[in-house]
Order: sequence, then C-alpha cells, then structure tokens
Amino acid sequence: MTLTMKGVHYDISDRTKEFLDDKMSHLDPFKDLIVNADIVITKDKNEYRVESNIHFRWGTMVHLHEVDLELYPAIEKLVDKLDAKISKEKEKVKDHHHQSHHDVKEE
Repeated sequence: MTLTMKGVHYDISDRTKEFLDDKMSHLDPFKDLIVNADIVITKDKNEYRVESNIHFRWGTMVHLHEVDLELYPAIEKLVDKLDAKISKEKEKVKDHHHQSHHDVKEE
C-alpha cells in the first residue's frame, strides 16, 4: 500500500506525518487489499478537514472525510471510519466471490 499525504493551506509537520503513519498502521491487516491511500489535510478558518481516497486492488475507490476543530481527533475519526469501511468492502468482495463459486457448483 502506498500512502501519500498532502496539505491544503496547511504544512504537514513531521509530527503530524508520524501520527498519521502510526494511525494508518492500524490498517496493516488490509494492506494487500489496498493499492494506494491518498490523505489530504485542509485547514479552513477554524477547522480541519481530513479526506482520504482509498483505491482497492479490485478497482473500487472509496472517499471518506472527517471535519473537526482539532487535527488529531479528525485523523483518529477518519482512520476509524476507514477501518469500518475497508472491513465492509472486504466482506462484499468475499461474499461476491463465494456466491459466484456457489452458483457455478449448482449448474
């Protein structure tokens, strides 16, 4: 999995990069399912918006975002959302794959 980080109206500090890397490491069990993950941190007037685009190896792309007054809680919430969404996508592919094999066996 390739991870890219970009800041819009925000310079991503080394501390923020380390924090984001640490949080994204919680997704390591899914790393062979993901081709790349793009993270964009945008600083608006009084809030942070953290967005992610996750590209799966089977072609699906998932876009999630989180907004908070503070950056690190926004990152934590986004990673929690990513964990749930990736698990759901994995189950969809697993169920679809299992169903197609089941259909072939019945014929």
